[in-house]
Amino acid sequence: MTSSAGPAVAIDVGSRFLRVARVEADGAPRLVDLPGAVPGEGLPTPAAVREDHDAALRLAYAAYRELCGTPERLVLVVPQGEQDRPAPDVGVPRPRLLGTPHAVLALLRHGGGSPTWPLLVCQLGALEIDIARCALVGRMVGVSRATRYEPGPPGYGDAFDAAVLDGAGLAADGPEVLRELGLARAANARRTEAALDRMALRPDRAERFADTVVCEVAGREITAGVVHRALSRLTDGLDRALEGVRPSPDRLPVITVGGPARSGTLIRHLTERLGPAVPLPDGTDPATAAVLGAALVAAGQADAADRYPYAVSVRVHRIVAGRPRDGELQISPPGTLVPGGATVFAEVGGERVRLSTAPATTGGAREVRLLVRDGGSGSAVPAGTAMVPAITDVSLHIGLRVTTDGTARLVLRQLGQSPDDAHPTAPSSPQLPPTEIPLGALPTDARPAETDRPPDT
Repeated sequence: MTSSAGPAVAIDVGSRFLRVARVEADGAPRLVDLPGAVPGEGLPTPAAVREDHDAALRLAYAAYRELCGTPERLVLVVPQGEQDRPAPDVGVPRPRLLGTPHAVLALLRHGGGSPTWPLLVCQLGALEIDIARCALVGRMVGVSRATRYEPGPPGYGDAFDAAVLDGAGLAADGPEVLRELGLARAANARRTEAALDRMALRPDRAERFADTVVCEVAGREITAGVVHRALSRLTDGLDRALEGVRPSPDRLPVITVGGPARSGTLIRHLTERLGPAVPLPDGTDPATAAVLGAALVAAGQADAADRYPYAVSVRVHRIVAGRPRDGELQISPPGTLVPGGATVFAEVGGERVRLSTAPATTGGAREVRLLVRDGGSGSAVPAGTAMVPAITDVSLHIGLRVTTDGTARLVLRQLGQSPDDAHPTAPSSPQLPPTEIPLGALPTDARPAETDRPPDT
């Protein structure tokens, strides 16, 4: 993809760090060096907003705007499953929400990676573990959650940090101590991993290697033995998370991201249980992979592949000036259908369109045709047909949803079947059960073949 004009920025709000990234002039995504940020980590999340995601987001965004001004585009990294919720109000521009797996996969594809589908994206965070199964479905990446593990306070990655600090005789509740730990970890990552590897390769001399000092925090030495003992918090939690993953006949490739994913020991523990590790491009820090991928999406350099790119319409019959006329009703605009996301209903002026399934004198079922339209060229191709039940004196809403396996379903919902309906169904009205009609996979290309006849619109 080519970069679009204007500045663009991505934000990933974590319980420990607020990460803000953008694509630099050389085309590479990097963290923005905000005042007070820990190099390679981001801006420490103040304790006052650690439990309030939107407040933390506004703080990070305000820090960026004060330093760099207002961007033209803003992408927010959110947990899988939250990308179709209403975006939080942070001012201008209106942010786009991007799930962590899609952000990571955007980074991988931009870096020249050719993933083997399906694969797993394992996010190891400060508070939880979230593992998602990803599969390529047409022009989208379908994502479904494989398991999620929330161990409770002090969390997952935070429990590891607390154990490291406790082993050095330090309290883990001080923000300055946590900041120093982040700086020390970044500066001594290779030394720490080398010491842990020596302990694993030479168990007969592990006790001797355990006394190796790998870093210093707040004037206290932290040894390889302290880090090694704290790692049990990560490996035990990972084993508990994997209890919820259904066994697969094939070992699936695994992309692991998040701060704890910096540990080679932990990655080996994970891949032994799931499948081969997929390397991030150019040695990317796994803690920043999601926000860097989101920055590429914000800048227009990578396709998130998280939404269906075309509009979907249905052929309808209307009475205009007393005469029947065929028409076309758009159900979903481009970029609104998310695999596994909410149903998108046809709307006009912000209100759902009311339709009837058939004239009062018609029985049986009616065949309706759907079209996929490319907004840029205006071309359209057939998207399949559906047999819609014909029930007289019933008004309904029509919508679409895409499942996690990439197949579409036409959704018919009678007025009054949703709590947000403005016109509830009268008790004496005929009752149409909520109906979903399978449509199969939506077309991957909205350009008709030269031999195809254009739709009769």
